[in-house]
Amino acid sequence: MKDLQSVLQEILEITTTIETEYPELYRFLEESPMTLPAADHPGIDEYTLTEYLKSLKGLLQHHRETRKKN
Repeated sequence: MKDLQSVLQEILEITTTIETEYPELYRFLEESPMTLPAADHPGIDEYTLTEYLKSLKGLLQHHRETRKKN
């Protein structure tokens, strides 16, 4: 598993890509990726962030494949 810093960096990169290159997709993200939780222990760990990254990658890949077909 990747270290936390690299997972966060990838999340930032992919959300930036979605925001700048696919704004029609960016608005469908459930939360604002630029916000940080206010709680001291929000229950977000490396596994949770890795799963979130996987879902972002899948969302982007699906969108790119679907867009090419149209």
